Amino acid sequence: MTIYPQLVLDALVHVRYPGNGKDIVSSGMVHDDIHIDGNRITLTLVFEKANDPFSKSVVKAAEQAILTYVGEDVEIKGNISVISKEAPKPQPLPILAKVKNIIAVSSGKGGVGKSTISSNLAVALGMLGYKVGLLDADIHGPSIPKMFGVEDAQPEILEVDGRHTIIPIEKYGIKLLSIGFFVDPQVALVWRGPVASNALKQLITDAEWGELDYFVMDLPPGTGDIHLTLVQTTGITGAIVVTTPQEVALADARKGIDMYRGDKVNVPVLGLVENMAWFTPAELPENKYYIFGKDGGKRLAEELDITLLGQIPLVQSIRECGDAGRPIAYDENSIMSQAFKEFAQRVVERVDIRNATMEPTHKVNMVK
Repeated sequence: MTIYPQLVLDALVHVRYPGNGKDIVSSGMVHDDIHIDGNRITLTLVFEKANDPFSKSVVKAAEQAILTYVGEDVEIKGNISVISKEAPKPQPLPILAKVKNIIAVSSGKGGVGKSTISSNLAVALGMLGYKVGLLDADIHGPSIPKMFGVEDAQPEILEVDGRHTIIPIEKYGIKLLSIGFFVDPQVALVWRGPVASNALKQLITDAEWGELDYFVMDLPPGTGDIHLTLVQTTGITGAIVVTTPQEVALADARKGIDMYRGDKVNVPVLGLVENMAWFTPAELPENKYYIFGKDGGKRLAEELDITLLGQIPLVQSIRECGDAGRPIAYDENSIMSQAFKEFAQRVVERVDIRNATMEPTHKVNMVK
């Protein structure tokens, strides 16, 4: 017996779709690509919606109809596939799809030099040859524009594919965005949590960051809505927590680390930075004065079994360069520039370990 497509269609006329009582052929449910190879028949049934509740029963009925009206010796069981007329829903583009690593720089309290660390880390990574972006996510105290000397900059906003796109400012090879570019620096920003979070989302999702090796986020101090929003919005590679050696700062740093390790956030802690670890006057470069206490960050890192990424001294030139809008990491003749490069290299190593194993490896390192 010769099997041909019309014979198969004549058999399927006897199968009715329970949803409307009509046969599946006149209803247009049989795809026109019926394939016959000897006694083997393969075909496709088309349903209006995915996961149609009648799909399995219709497939079984179609198999039985073919066996009954075409012949019991045909191979049809398991050869009927199902598709849907529903157009696949467009999948949203992943946030920062062209960014390889997202680093959150955080602190339990303000005043520990988090923005200084963020700025110099970004610049140091850039000087190591990486493509870097820096987001000033400290909504209520944006300081990145000042530290990069671009307080008067106004990011260009272009229309791309029907939507407004923010073009980051570039300085020292780093792509920058801050809420400080869009508000009056002389006026206090009084925003509730959801408003601040939405503003940050726009700086992330509506900006043309392009391809980046590292995207550094300078977060606001403490733990709260903004931190949760950024964790939920972006796939953070890992967090760096900044503290000073004094006990009051260490207590808050401990809370910050606990936040990242908690179930709600669950972000790997790449390590701890002890800032203002000691004071070294320019005229006495070999001297160390432990103004805020000695090795507090080192002890906390050991206690919590996390990496101490660096101990950064309180040096006048770091402050002067920040105030002048030129992060000291950019000054290749400075000893501190080399220190920040070593710190950045340790961050790269920690990220590589995290990406390779998906579990942080703990050890203690110091920038001296």
